[in-house]
Amino acid sequence: MIDYSQKELLILAFDHRASFLEKMFEIKNRQPTPEEKKQIEDYKKIIFEGFKLSLKKNVPKEIAGLLVDEEFGSSVLREAKKGGLTFAMPVEKSGQEEFDFDYGENFAKHIEEFDPTFVKVLVRYNPESEATLNKRQLQRLKKLTDYLIHAKKPFLFELIVPSLPAQLTKLGGSKEKYDQELRPKLMVESIKEIQAAGVEPAIWKLEGVDKPESAKAVVKQAQSNGRKVGVITLGRGESKEKVQEWLKVGAKIPGIIGFAVGRTIFWQPLADHKAGKTTRKEAVEQIAQNYGEFTELWLNECKRR
Repeated sequence: MIDYSQKELLILAFDHRASFLEKMFEIKNRQPTPEEKKQIEDYKKIIFEGFKLSLKKNVPKEIAGLLVDEEFGSSVLREAKKGGLTFAMPVEKSGQEEFDFDYGENFAKHIEEFDPTFVKVLVRYNPESEATLNKRQLQRLKKLTDYLIHAKKPFLFELIVPSLPAQLTKLGGSKEKYDQELRPKLMVESIKEIQAAGVEPAIWKLEGVDKPESAKAVVKQAQSNGRKVGVITLGRGESKEKVQEWLKVGAKIPGIIGFAVGRTIFWQPLADHKAGKTTRKEAVEQIAQNYGEFTELWLNECKRR
């Protein structure tokens, strides 16, 4: 059994599907045309080229990882496997409030086809949400856990704890207050409930927190009862400055082993390229630079532990 609490992992995440379609390409409530699909696949390749360039420059291959979807990134997944890279692929339907499998009962077949290093899910879970909704999600996640244990595949669990209207109202409608005051406690409670349902990730991919004591509480719960699991901080599409703040907090906490940042790294370079402001080569270079900067920040902050 690998001890993931000690293994560094810095992920460039680009498994975005629904948000990519809607916000980058303005495709809503319909499937992309074959031409649009080809273009989206090419944009995923641009991000991957940025990732590979960063490995040549300043990102150590042994701690680098990528996260990409099968729908628009199957060629990237295959090349990552062939190149011996650390990579994760998602199995959830994109853009849904409730977790469900992207390929229904066939999820295992897709995992086996691409043989990723990690199998990833994104789950929106709030302990104060409707109990039946949470129960349905947990049952599906237990099914996945059981399969992954049998297949000897590590589980990468992305937990988002969205605010409920009643919770926001109590905080005067302030999302900032929710992030600072309530979300860290709800994250701990969510992890506890998920673990109690027999769902056992190797790595928790979690929203950043502002205070070291909040980060410590999250790690304590993730590693409760001797679990050898790691925590990585996700970017949530926040500004570069906000993500840097979160990484500075996390890098100093034992058990937080890295990050998974996506849009903050690739969105602007791709948007500029799409608008004709930059060449493909410039977009690739900018993505490599952004990923490299976050890596450098992480490694420098870790030295201060």
